[in-house]
Amino acid sequence: MPDPNGFLRYDRRLPARRPVPVRISDWREVYPPAGEELIREQATRCMDCGIPFCHDGCPLGNRIPDWNDLVRTGNWDAAVDSLHATNNFPEFTGRLCPAPCEAACVLGLGGQQPVTIKQVEVEIADAAVARDGLRPRPASVSTGRSVAVVGSGPAGLAAAQQLARAGHTVTVYERDDAIGGLLRYGIPDFKLEKQHIDKRLAQLTAEGVRFRTGVEVGVDVTAEQLRAEHDAVLLACGALQGRDTPQTPGRALRGVHQAMAHLVAANRVVAAAGEGKPALATLPDGTPIDAAGKHVVIIGGGDTAADCLGVAHRQGAAGVHQLDLYPQPPSERDAERDPWPTWPWVLRNYPAHEEGGDRVFAVAVQEFVDDGTGQVRAVRIAEVTVEKVDGRRIVTALPGSEREIPADLVLLAIGFEGTEKQPLLAQFGVTRNGRGAIDSGPDWQATDGVFVAGDMHRGASLIVWAIAEGRAAAAAIHTYLGGVGDLPAPVDPARQPLAAR
Repeated sequence: MPDPNGFLRYDRRLPARRPVPVRISDWREVYPPAGEELIREQATRCMDCGIPFCHDGCPLGNRIPDWNDLVRTGNWDAAVDSLHATNNFPEFTGRLCPAPCEAACVLGLGGQQPVTIKQVEVEIADAAVARDGLRPRPASVSTGRSVAVVGSGPAGLAAAQQLARAGHTVTVYERDDAIGGLLRYGIPDFKLEKQHIDKRLAQLTAEGVRFRTGVEVGVDVTAEQLRAEHDAVLLACGALQGRDTPQTPGRALRGVHQAMAHLVAANRVVAAAGEGKPALATLPDGTPIDAAGKHVVIIGGGDTAADCLGVAHRQGAAGVHQLDLYPQPPSERDAERDPWPTWPWVLRNYPAHEEGGDRVFAVAVQEFVDDGTGQVRAVRIAEVTVEKVDGRRIVTALPGSEREIPADLVLLAIGFEGTEKQPLLAQFGVTRNGRGAIDSGPDWQATDGVFVAGDMHRGASLIVWAIAEGRAAAAAIHTYLGGVGDLPAPVDPARQPLAAR
């Protein structure tokens, strides 16, 4: 049984981050390995509650108390098996997920700090690599059925692995030059070094998954061809249509870009350097998009904005301002607004914030200011109030509060509007709904034989939801193809995160 006094004997503790002056000089991950003693201590804090609400916080249904206690007792091999039973890629989620499971930890209800679930998870995942190098689990018998997976992000890869292990022939189509989707070119290396993706891809390849890069479905290969070559198709193309602000004066100035354009360009430079190739941070048309020596303004307060902040520091920005439309959140959960165990609105300080830059809350951009040559030189902002009226957001600028902030590079990190408008949608006969996503039936089918999962179905969301939907869609495809037995299906298409009603 678990240690009933563990949470009383040990405080919540995370490994120390690499020193700021050191880590901003390279692109390696911020956190070093925690060490077995620290992780065993933190796992001991888990009470193995009678009703483990962390299970409800995580859509994957991760067996969190189980593998916490296995780590506590030093049974690492069993902990690895328990973790992989519900999660194909814990090395990704342990690094990238904001951990709604921790927000639902019962210790949070009692005024204690939650268990460091995410850190324990990533240490178990890394132990799996160290112990058996992610041993492949190829199917012993082929079903003779074939599935095309369009998109190689976490949803597509999770589905591909589940289906390949069930004996189906799986081909993953990716329009980029490398597999990984947003993990590859959207997430900076200081959060996820790409070696973790490559190790997992080696396992999938050994399990029989085939990968075709540089292939844009709907352009290089048609939907009709995919239908002819495969018995089922899964669309997992993500939700990369960035939200824009075309009505703001000066939006068309040079130097004003979508945040993802900046992140992709930076990731490509890091990838090229790893291959010993020189590269510059540029857009596909060759336009420079490097923060070196520039005054950078990042508009947005979420994960993507923090990623841009960390990239700007490592590129050598002269200064960075991060603007948030909303007032500064409280440091602790407001039980009336966000009762436990729901995800709370609180101030989240990412490692990038301790590296530098200024955060400005409750402001909105009124204009991108021209330097006279068509290049942005500043942003004009105003303090604002934000209200919800009949479900609509009303933003009101406070008279006399306007001021300018110098800006040579402006990055829009204000969210996503769903999956991109692309030829494959019409070819498969599917349309975007009002949220820019693709609807499905209860069996994950968008249309006959064509399934959808991940952000393309849900809208921009967490990596745990992408993997959960990929696993569930794989189970539906397996049933559709007449596969023997059932595959795990952790969520249904209508499932939503924990929320107060």
